[in-house]
Amino acid sequence: MKILSCIAAGAVALGLATPFAARAEQPTLNLFIWSDYIDPGLLTAFEKQCNCKVVETDYESNAEMSAKLKAGGDAQYDVVVPSSYYVPELADEGLIQPIDHKLVPNFSNLAVKFQSPDYDVGDKYSIPYQWGTTGIVYDPAKIKDPGTGWGLLFDPKMNPSYPFVLPKGEGRDQIGAACAYLGYGFNCSEKSQWIAAAKLIEKTKKRPNFSGFIDETPARDQMKSGLIAASMAYNGDITQCYADGSCKKLKFFLPDQGAEIWVDTMAIPTHAPNPKLALQFINFILDATNGATLSNYNQYASPNAASQKQLTGIMSSTLINPTDAEMQHLVFLAPLRGAKYKLFNQIWTSVLQ
Repeated sequence: MKILSCIAAGAVALGLATPFAARAEQPTLNLFIWSDYIDPGLLTAFEKQCNCKVVETDYESNAEMSAKLKAGGDAQYDVVVPSSYYVPELADEGLIQPIDHKLVPNFSNLAVKFQSPDYDVGDKYSIPYQWGTTGIVYDPAKIKDPGTGWGLLFDPKMNPSYPFVLPKGEGRDQIGAACAYLGYGFNCSEKSQWIAAAKLIEKTKKRPNFSGFIDETPARDQMKSGLIAASMAYNGDITQCYADGSCKKLKFFLPDQGAEIWVDTMAIPTHAPNPKLALQFINFILDATNGATLSNYNQYASPNAASQKQLTGIMSSTLINPTDAEMQHLVFLAPLRGAKYKLFNQIWTSVLQ
Protein backbone atom coordinates (compact mmCIF):
# COMPACT_ATOMS: atom_id res chain seq x y z
CA MET A 1 0.00 0.00 0.00
CA LYS A 2 1.29 3.45 -0.90
CA ILE A 3 0.14 6.52 1.06
CA LEU A 4 0.46 10.05 -0.28
CA SER A 5 -0.69 13.09 1.66
CA CYS A 6 -1.06 16.84 1.34
CA ILE A 7 -1.84 19.67 3.75
CA ALA A 8 -4.95 21.81 3.59
CA ALA A 9 -2.79 24.71 2.48
CA GLY A 10 -5.60 27.15 1.93
CA ALA A 11 -6.98 26.83 5.43
CA VAL A 12 -3.54 27.04 6.99
CA ALA A 13 -2.58 30.11 4.94
CA LEU A 14 -5.70 31.90 6.10
CA GLY A 15 -5.07 30.94 9.70
CA LEU A 16 -8.44 29.21 9.87
CA ALA A 17 -7.12 25.94 11.24
CA THR A 18 -4.08 24.39 12.84
CA PRO A 19 -2.07 21.88 10.77
CA PHE A 20 -3.57 19.10 12.89
CA ALA A 21 -7.12 20.27 12.22
CA ALA A 22 -6.36 20.72 8.56
CA ARG A 23 -5.11 17.16 8.30
CA ALA A 24 -8.16 15.88 10.15
CA GLU A 25 -10.46 17.61 7.70
CA GLN A 26 -8.70 16.30 4.62
CA PRO A 27 -10.82 13.90 2.57
CA THR A 28 -9.15 10.68 1.46
CA LEU A 29 -9.41 9.00 -1.93
CA ASN A 30 -8.92 5.24 -1.60
CA LEU A 31 -7.69 3.95 -4.97
CA PHE A 32 -7.66 0.19 -5.68
CA ILE A 33 -5.70 -0.37 -8.88
CA TRP A 34 -3.38 -2.70 -10.80
CA SER A 35 0.27 -2.43 -9.75
CA ASP A 36 2.58 -0.02 -11.61
CA TYR A 37 -0.42 1.47 -13.39
CA ILE A 38 -0.41 5.14 -12.43
CA ASP A 39 2.25 7.83 -12.26
CA PRO A 40 2.83 8.77 -8.58
CA GLY A 41 3.22 12.33 -9.80
CA LEU A 42 -0.40 12.31 -10.95
CA LEU A 43 -1.53 11.28 -7.48
CA THR A 44 0.50 14.10 -5.94
CA ALA A 45 -0.99 16.58 -8.43
CA PHE A 46 -4.51 15.39 -7.62
CA GLU A 47 -3.85 15.77 -3.90
CA LYS A 48 -2.76 19.36 -4.42
CA GLN A 49 -5.66 20.16 -6.72
CA CYS A 50 -8.38 18.81 -4.43
CA ASN A 51 -6.64 19.32 -1.07
CA CYS A 52 -6.91 15.65 -0.17
CA LYS A 53 -4.92 12.53 0.58
CA VAL A 54 -4.66 9.53 -1.78
CA VAL A 55 -4.20 6.01 -0.49
CA GLU A 56 -3.23 3.55 -3.24
CA THR A 57 -3.65 -0.21 -2.82
CA ASP A 58 -2.56 -2.55 -5.62
CA TYR A 59 -3.82 -5.85 -7.02
CA GLU A 60 -2.66 -8.23 -9.77
CA SER A 61 -5.92 -9.59 -11.22
CA ASN A 62 -9.61 -8.84 -11.64
CA ALA A 63 -10.34 -11.89 -9.50
CA GLU A 64 -8.30 -10.47 -6.62
CA MET A 65 -10.06 -7.11 -6.95
CA SER A 66 -13.53 -8.68 -7.11
CA ALA A 67 -12.91 -10.93 -4.11
CA LYS A 68 -11.81 -7.93 -2.05
CA LEU A 69 -14.94 -5.95 -3.00
CA LYS A 70 -17.17 -8.89 -2.05
CA ALA A 71 -15.40 -9.14 1.29
CA GLY A 72 -16.38 -5.57 2.22
CA GLY A 73 -14.04 -3.60 0.00
CA ASP A 74 -17.01 -1.97 -1.72
CA ALA A 75 -17.26 0.18 1.41
CA GLN A 76 -13.48 0.68 1.67
CA TYR A 77 -12.43 1.89 -1.78
CA ASP A 78 -13.52 4.93 -3.80
CA VAL A 79 -12.19 4.00 -7.24
CA VAL A 80 -11.43 0.57 -8.70
CA VAL A 81 -10.08 -0.29 -12.15
CA PRO A 82 -11.85 -3.39 -13.55
CA SER A 83 -11.31 -4.72 -17.06
CA SER A 84 -14.16 -4.21 -19.50
CA TYR A 85 -15.65 -7.71 -19.35
CA TYR A 86 -15.73 -7.53 -15.53
CA VAL A 87 -17.90 -4.40 -15.42
CA PRO A 88 -21.27 -6.17 -16.04
CA GLU A 89 -20.36 -8.83 -13.47
CA LEU A 90 -19.62 -6.22 -10.79
CA ALA A 91 -22.77 -4.27 -11.68
CA ASP A 92 -24.95 -7.40 -11.56
CA GLU A 93 -23.59 -8.24 -8.12
CA GLY A 94 -24.30 -4.71 -6.86
CA LEU A 95 -20.63 -3.93 -6.23
CA ILE A 96 -20.36 -0.71 -8.28
CA GLN A 97 -22.63 2.33 -8.54
CA PRO A 98 -23.84 4.42 -11.52
CA ILE A 99 -21.63 7.30 -12.66
CA ASP A 100 -23.01 10.85 -12.41
CA HIS A 101 -21.86 12.17 -15.79
CA LYS A 102 -22.74 15.75 -14.87
CA LEU A 103 -19.74 15.68 -12.54
CA VAL A 104 -17.37 14.30 -15.20
CA PRO A 105 -17.22 17.07 -17.87
CA ASN A 106 -13.94 15.72 -19.28
CA PHE A 107 -15.81 12.64 -20.47
CA SER A 108 -16.10 14.49 -23.81
CA ASN A 109 -12.32 14.02 -24.24
CA LEU A 110 -12.77 10.28 -24.81
CA ALA A 111 -12.51 9.00 -28.38
CA VAL A 112 -15.97 8.18 -29.74
CA LYS A 113 -15.07 4.51 -30.26
CA PHE A 114 -14.57 4.15 -26.50
CA GLN A 115 -17.90 5.74 -25.55
CA SER A 116 -20.99 3.65 -24.76
CA PRO A 117 -19.34 0.26 -25.35
CA ASP A 118 -21.27 -3.02 -25.49
CA TYR A 119 -20.04 -4.03 -22.03
CA ASP A 120 -21.52 -0.84 -20.48
CA VAL A 121 -24.01 0.87 -22.76
CA GLY A 122 -24.28 4.56 -21.92
CA ASP A 123 -21.15 4.32 -19.74
CA LYS A 124 -23.51 3.86 -16.82
CA TYR A 125 -21.07 2.18 -14.44
CA SER A 126 -17.59 2.78 -15.84
CA ILE A 127 -15.29 5.18 -17.67
CA PRO A 128 -12.36 3.96 -19.84
CA TYR A 129 -8.92 4.33 -18.25
CA GLN A 130 -6.44 2.60 -20.63
CA TRP A 131 -6.59 -0.10 -23.28
CA GLY A 132 -4.24 -2.79 -24.52
CA THR A 133 -3.75 -6.36 -25.68
CA THR A 134 -2.79 -9.73 -24.21
CA GLY A 135 -0.30 -11.96 -26.04
CA ILE A 136 2.89 -13.94 -25.46
CA VAL A 137 6.33 -12.79 -24.32
CA TYR A 138 9.35 -15.06 -24.80
CA ASP A 139 13.14 -15.13 -24.66
CA PRO A 140 14.51 -15.62 -28.19
CA ALA A 141 17.88 -16.72 -26.77
CA LYS A 142 16.14 -19.83 -25.43
CA ILE A 143 13.20 -20.29 -27.80
CA LYS A 144 14.28 -20.00 -31.43
CA ASP A 145 10.94 -20.69 -33.12
CA PRO A 146 7.94 -19.44 -31.10
CA GLY A 147 5.48 -20.02 -33.94
CA THR A 148 2.58 -17.65 -34.52
CA GLY A 149 -0.11 -19.10 -32.24
CA TRP A 150 -0.64 -20.26 -28.67
CA GLY A 151 1.36 -23.46 -29.25
CA LEU A 152 4.37 -21.97 -27.46
CA LEU A 153 2.41 -22.42 -24.22
CA PHE A 154 0.34 -25.52 -25.03
CA ASP A 155 2.37 -27.65 -27.46
CA PRO A 156 5.23 -29.44 -25.62
CA LYS A 157 7.09 -29.93 -28.92
CA MET A 158 7.51 -26.16 -29.29
CA ASN A 159 9.10 -25.77 -25.84
CA PRO A 160 10.12 -29.13 -24.42
CA SER A 161 12.47 -27.93 -21.69
CA TYR A 162 12.52 -24.21 -20.84
CA PRO A 163 10.46 -22.99 -17.83
CA PHE A 164 7.20 -21.21 -18.66
CA VAL A 165 4.12 -20.04 -16.73
CA LEU A 166 0.45 -19.15 -17.09
CA PRO A 167 -1.37 -16.41 -15.18
CA LYS A 168 -3.54 -17.42 -12.24
CA GLY A 169 -6.01 -14.55 -12.58
CA GLU A 170 -9.68 -15.17 -13.22
CA GLY A 171 -9.18 -17.61 -16.09
CA ARG A 172 -10.77 -15.77 -18.98
CA ASP A 173 -7.53 -15.20 -20.89
CA GLN A 174 -6.17 -18.65 -20.08
CA ILE A 175 -9.32 -20.52 -21.13
CA GLY A 176 -9.61 -18.20 -24.14
CA ALA A 177 -6.05 -18.94 -25.24
CA ALA A 178 -6.55 -22.69 -24.85
CA CYS A 179 -9.83 -22.46 -26.78
CA ALA A 180 -8.09 -20.55 -29.57
CA TYR A 181 -5.34 -23.17 -29.73
CA LEU A 182 -7.99 -25.92 -29.98
CA GLY A 183 -9.76 -24.08 -32.80
CA TYR A 184 -12.80 -22.83 -30.86
CA GLY A 185 -11.83 -19.16 -30.99
CA PHE A 186 -10.56 -16.97 -28.17
CA ASN A 187 -14.08 -15.89 -27.21
CA CYS A 188 -15.38 -19.45 -26.74
CA SER A 189 -18.62 -19.60 -24.77
CA GLU A 190 -19.88 -23.21 -24.67
CA LYS A 191 -19.53 -25.49 -21.65
CA SER A 192 -17.98 -28.26 -23.77
CA GLN A 193 -15.37 -25.83 -25.14
CA TRP A 194 -14.48 -24.57 -21.66
CA ILE A 195 -14.08 -28.13 -20.40
CA ALA A 196 -11.85 -29.06 -23.34
CA ALA A 197 -9.73 -25.96 -22.71
CA ALA A 198 -9.55 -26.75 -18.99
CA LYS A 199 -8.34 -30.29 -19.74
CA LEU A 200 -5.63 -28.87 -22.00
CA ILE A 201 -4.45 -26.52 -19.24
CA GLU A 202 -4.53 -29.34 -16.69
CA LYS A 203 -2.37 -31.40 -19.04
CA THR A 204 -0.06 -28.43 -19.55
CA LYS A 205 0.49 -27.84 -15.85
CA LYS A 206 1.74 -31.44 -15.47
CA ARG A 207 4.64 -30.80 -17.85
CA PRO A 208 8.03 -30.84 -16.04
CA ASN A 209 8.98 -27.37 -17.30
CA PHE A 210 5.72 -25.71 -16.22
CA SER A 211 6.71 -23.36 -13.37
CA GLY A 212 3.21 -22.62 -12.09
CA PHE A 213 0.49 -19.98 -12.24
CA ILE A 214 1.97 -16.48 -11.94
CA ASP A 215 0.10 -13.33 -12.95
CA GLU A 216 1.35 -11.24 -15.85
CA THR A 217 3.29 -8.44 -14.15
CA PRO A 218 5.20 -10.74 -11.73
CA ALA A 219 5.81 -13.10 -14.67
CA ARG A 220 7.30 -10.22 -16.65
CA ASP A 221 9.76 -9.61 -13.80
CA GLN A 222 10.72 -13.29 -13.79
CA MET A 223 11.22 -13.07 -17.56
CA LYS A 224 13.56 -10.12 -17.06
CA SER A 225 15.63 -12.07 -14.54
CA GLY A 226 15.82 -15.15 -16.78
CA LEU A 227 13.88 -17.46 -14.46
CA ILE A 228 11.32 -18.33 -17.14
CA ALA A 229 11.39 -18.32 -20.92
CA ALA A 230 7.74 -17.73 -21.92
CA SER A 231 4.50 -16.39 -20.50
CA MET A 232 1.21 -14.78 -21.35
CA ALA A 233 1.71 -11.01 -21.08
CA TYR A 234 0.07 -7.60 -21.34
CA ASN A 235 1.58 -5.48 -24.11
CA GLY A 236 2.09 -2.48 -21.81
CA ASP A 237 4.04 -4.53 -19.29
CA ILE A 238 6.51 -5.42 -22.02
CA THR A 239 6.56 -1.90 -23.45
CA GLN A 240 7.45 -0.55 -20.00
CA CYS A 241 10.58 -2.66 -19.77
CA TYR A 242 11.46 -1.91 -23.41
CA ALA A 243 11.25 1.78 -22.57
CA ASP A 244 13.50 1.55 -19.51
CA GLY A 245 15.90 -0.85 -21.23
CA SER A 246 15.42 -3.69 -18.75
CA CYS A 247 14.16 -6.33 -21.19
CA LYS A 248 15.39 -5.47 -24.68
CA LYS A 249 16.15 -9.15 -25.33
CA LEU A 250 12.52 -10.23 -24.89
CA LYS A 251 10.00 -10.42 -27.72
CA PHE A 252 6.21 -10.08 -27.69
CA PHE A 253 3.61 -11.18 -30.23
CA LEU A 254 -0.14 -11.49 -30.64
CA PRO A 255 -1.10 -15.07 -31.61
CA ASP A 256 -2.89 -15.24 -34.95
CA GLN A 257 -5.23 -17.93 -33.58
CA GLY A 258 -6.92 -15.12 -31.65
CA ALA A 259 -5.99 -12.87 -28.73
CA GLU A 260 -7.59 -10.30 -26.47
CA ILE A 261 -7.99 -6.58 -26.84
CA TRP A 262 -9.26 -5.01 -23.63
CA VAL A 263 -10.20 -1.77 -21.92
CA ASP A 264 -9.48 -1.14 -18.25
CA THR A 265 -12.04 1.17 -16.70
CA MET A 266 -12.62 3.37 -13.67
CA ALA A 267 -15.61 2.52 -11.48
CA ILE A 268 -16.92 3.55 -8.06
CA PRO A 269 -17.81 0.84 -5.51
CA THR A 270 -21.40 0.89 -4.28
CA HIS A 271 -20.61 2.03 -0.74
CA ALA A 272 -17.53 4.12 -1.53
CA PRO A 273 -16.61 6.40 1.41
CA ASN A 274 -16.05 9.43 -0.88
CA PRO A 275 -17.99 9.04 -4.15
CA LYS A 276 -17.83 12.75 -5.05
CA LEU A 277 -14.06 12.75 -4.63
CA ALA A 278 -14.00 9.62 -6.81
CA LEU A 279 -15.81 11.50 -9.57
CA GLN A 280 -13.31 14.34 -9.26
CA PHE A 281 -10.50 11.82 -9.66
CA ILE A 282 -12.10 10.26 -12.75
CA ASN A 283 -12.53 13.71 -14.29
CA PHE A 284 -8.90 14.53 -13.39
CA ILE A 285 -7.63 11.44 -15.25
CA LEU A 286 -9.71 12.39 -18.30
CA ASP A 287 -7.95 15.74 -18.60
CA ALA A 288 -5.94 15.85 -21.84
CA THR A 289 -2.55 16.48 -20.23
CA ASN A 290 -3.14 14.10 -17.34
CA GLY A 291 -4.27 11.39 -19.75
CA ALA A 292 -1.05 11.77 -21.73
CA THR A 293 1.06 11.74 -18.56
CA LEU A 294 -0.66 8.51 -17.54
CA SER A 295 0.10 6.73 -20.84
CA ASN A 296 3.62 8.09 -21.11
CA TYR A 297 4.23 6.61 -17.65
CA ASN A 298 2.58 3.19 -17.84
CA GLN A 299 3.09 2.66 -21.59
CA TYR A 300 -0.49 1.62 -22.34
CA ALA A 301 -2.65 3.12 -25.06
CA SER A 302 -4.92 6.01 -24.11
CA PRO A 303 -8.64 6.08 -24.95
CA ASN A 304 -8.44 9.86 -24.53
CA ALA A 305 -8.60 11.55 -27.93
CA ALA A 306 -7.53 14.87 -26.43
CA SER A 307 -4.30 13.29 -25.12
CA GLN A 308 -2.98 11.86 -28.37
CA LYS A 309 -0.81 14.83 -29.44
CA GLN A 310 1.06 14.74 -26.12
CA LEU A 311 2.06 11.06 -26.27
CA THR A 312 5.78 10.46 -26.69
CA GLY A 313 8.40 7.91 -27.67
CA ILE A 314 7.41 4.27 -27.88
CA MET A 315 3.72 5.17 -27.58
CA SER A 316 3.54 5.26 -31.38
CA SER A 317 4.95 1.72 -31.78
CA THR A 318 2.98 -1.31 -32.96
CA LEU A 319 3.45 -2.81 -29.50
CA ILE A 320 1.00 -0.17 -28.28
CA ASN A 321 -1.05 0.20 -31.44
CA PRO A 322 -1.59 -3.17 -33.19
CA THR A 323 -1.30 -3.30 -36.96
CA ASP A 324 -4.41 -3.69 -39.12
CA ALA A 325 -3.47 -7.34 -39.69
CA GLU A 326 -3.14 -7.95 -35.93
CA MET A 327 -6.44 -6.22 -35.25
CA GLN A 328 -8.17 -8.86 -37.38
CA HIS A 329 -7.28 -11.49 -34.77
CA LEU A 330 -8.15 -9.46 -31.66
CA VAL A 331 -11.44 -9.80 -29.77
CA PHE A 332 -13.06 -8.26 -26.71
CA LEU A 333 -14.02 -10.91 -24.18
CA ALA A 334 -17.79 -11.15 -23.85
CA PRO A 335 -19.11 -10.60 -20.31
CA LEU A 336 -20.38 -13.66 -18.45
CA ARG A 337 -23.49 -13.33 -16.31
CA GLY A 338 -25.60 -15.37 -13.95
CA ALA A 339 -25.41 -19.16 -14.21
CA LYS A 340 -22.82 -19.00 -16.99
CA TYR A 341 -20.54 -16.87 -14.84
CA LYS A 342 -20.82 -19.35 -11.96
CA LEU A 343 -20.19 -22.31 -14.27
CA PHE A 344 -17.06 -20.73 -15.73
CA ASN A 345 -15.71 -19.97 -12.25
CA GLN A 346 -16.32 -23.57 -11.19
CA ILE A 347 -14.38 -24.86 -14.19
CA TRP A 348 -11.48 -22.47 -13.66
CA THR A 349 -11.33 -23.21 -9.92
CA SER A 350 -11.04 -26.91 -10.72
CA VAL A 351 -8.07 -26.15 -12.99
CA LEU A 352 -6.22 -24.33 -10.21
CA GLN A 353 -6.69 -27.11 -7.66
